[in-house]
Amino acid sequence: MSIVIHNARLLTLAGDPDRRRGKATGDLGVIERGWLRVRNGRIADLGPGDAPEPTTQFEFAQRRIDARARVLMPAFIDCHTHLCWAGERLAEWEAKLRGATYLDILAAGGGILATVRAVRAATRAQLTDHLAERLAWLLREGTTTVEIKSGYGLDTETELKMLRAIASAARRWPGTVVPTACIGHAIDPECRTDLSREAFIRRTIDETLPAVTAEFPGIAIDAYCEEGAWTRADCERLFDRALAAGHPVRAHADQFNSLGLIPAAAARRYRSVDHLEATTPADLATLARSNTFAVILPCAGFHTDHRYADARALLDAGARLAIATNTNPGSAPCQSMPAAIALAARFCGLTPAEAIACATATPAALLDLPDRARLEPGRRADLILLRHRDERALAFEFGGNPVDLTLCNGEIVN
Repeated sequence: MSIVIHNARLLTLAGDPDRRRGKATGDLGVIERGWLRVRNGRIADLGPGDAPEPTTQFEFAQRRIDARARVLMPAFIDCHTHLCWAGERLAEWEAKLRGATYLDILAAGGGILATVRAVRAATRAQLTDHLAERLAWLLREGTTTVEIKSGYGLDTETELKMLRAIASAARRWPGTVVPTACIGHAIDPECRTDLSREAFIRRTIDETLPAVTAEFPGIAIDAYCEEGAWTRADCERLFDRALAAGHPVRAHADQFNSLGLIPAAAARRYRSVDHLEATTPADLATLARSNTFAVILPCAGFHTDHRYADARALLDAGARLAIATNTNPGSAPCQSMPAAIALAARFCGLTPAEAIACATATPAALLDLPDRARLEPGRRADLILLRHRDERALAFEFGGNPVDLTLCNGEIVN
């Protein structure tokens, strides 16, 4: 059976994704009143005006949905999350409300390190079940494709346990999960001296990376370049080895301090640099001129220190820009892409149209998924029907769920 959605405002985001950068990012390809047909998990056809009347017995076997002038658009793609974790960090949040900073908490053995202890204690089955529950949340708010990082293991055994749990949960979800091995997320809390710290870095590069390569060839490798975590030199050592082993590289950088990783990322063609709240204007320009994607994480800025990446400067300089939630149990407890869009428009300098494109078409290109995020015949039918008749309301409203209907691979899932 096919599905026909008619009387809709279509955001097609059609066109070459490689040209969707800089000031061209916000072209949504709007069809003010149109229709779209889904068949066998794909977009079969679409167009302006009224949907064609069925002419064959096969076409009569269809479900017709009147959009009532609401917005029909590609589903959200969340390209940076830490959705696999165990435990909770509510006590740390209360400490933050009393004045503790994120780096204070990390230095005291909390933050990422608290979650590391909980993940090490959890079984693979427990991690899988927790993640499957969180994935169900995503569909309800219109996200059908999500990147999920490991990184709460900090040793070979636990990092592999996390990646296996991510793979197991992905098989139970109708959407698409793209795993990332964030094996450079923090420094093992048992490594307190410079000597043991260097031993930990060497173990990650010489033991954990090859183990990940053997079981998950071609997976993206990630690290957190920040004071108290991995230094720029440490990251470059890890990333050079990862690139040589055939892995794309993604990097957390410049969240609290600018440590100078951007020039290396641009020169060595890292896939993305994410965070960018503390990036200097010169490094923003360097990143924007490169083919490395910039990923902003406004939910983290909202929850931690109210500092945000300058997305306006990035786009004006020609960047390939994406928005993500950074969902995690500490610095960004938010799985809502509509919330990320609303924050990006308020605090990062984006127009509503640009924010929508940065939550759909650009992350599809970043994750190398050319079969989705555009309303074109043959594309995967991952779609959402909003309760809004004007897409700008996605950025204007905050709180609540703007999604009335979600289709994932052509099936109605919400």
